[in-house]
Amino acid sequence: MQSIREVPQLTAALIALRAGGKSLALVPTMGALHAGHMSLIEEARRKADRVVASIFVNPLQFGENEDLDRYPRQEAKDGVMLEEAGCDLLWLPAAADIYPPGFATTISVKGLSDRWEGEARPGHFDGVATVVAKLLCAIRPDIALFGEKDFQQLAVIRRMAQDLQLGVEVLGVETVRDEDGLALSSRNAYLSADERTRAVELPGALNEAAERILAGTPVAEALQEAKNRLSAAGFSRIDYVALVNAMTLEPLDRPVGPMRLIAAAVIGTTRLIDNIAVGV
Repeated sequence: MQSIREVPQLTAALIALRAGGKSLALVPTMGALHAGHMSLIEEARRKADRVVASIFVNPLQFGENEDLDRYPRQEAKDGVMLEEAGCDLLWLPAAADIYPPGFATTISVKGLSDRWEGEARPGHFDGVATVVAKLLCAIRPDIALFGEKDFQQLAVIRRMAQDLQLGVEVLGVETVRDEDGLALSSRNAYLSADERTRAVELPGALNEAAERILAGTPVAEALQEAKNRLSAAGFSRIDYVALVNAMTLEPLDRPVGPMRLIAAAVIGTTRLIDNIAVGV
């Protein structure tokens, strides 16, 4: 696996990877990799001839009082994991490469960005859309892969890529979970042992809510029961628990069409998000 930091080297490496008409997949990350990221690499290898991963902790998507400075960084370990997973190239841009002096452009995806994470973290999705657009323009992949754990992020990126006609297929990959059901996340490293034990109530509450809704419990009642379960487990703040249309992310008051249950809540000092598909 090549590890590249300089733009001129990246350009030459991408030409070599594409030689002979090879297809290219990109897996953008912020590092602190885990099995969830490796599932993206595995799927990328199935979908394309060559796989590029990027590691860039994007300052533009962190708001005030968020965890940019303490976000876990483990570049050497990440490199070993990517190489063992069969990644062909690792792109490690500097902040000045992504946001050079005088950089003044941001991308805002209206509608899909407005609710949920958009309300809880103002400006977050502008930062996500901007950095992903920059990475896609630098790599020019045929396919880009993102985890479904950040379901709203996936929807925003799909919309952005389509609207800007970037010529890339954006694929979502199913969330990878620990044996007890907790979604894998780089932020799980912040949890104490006790918090980690109680954090499993987040997917538990979502699964229970899905069962209740499909069994005929009114949506509002099922959502309130999920919030009560999270509060009883020690979650100090619940930003949202909602049933939404899986395409538009608009809230639903009854089960209809493709649906997702989405949630974000804080335990200790760690904010966790999760979602599950709900079928009728």
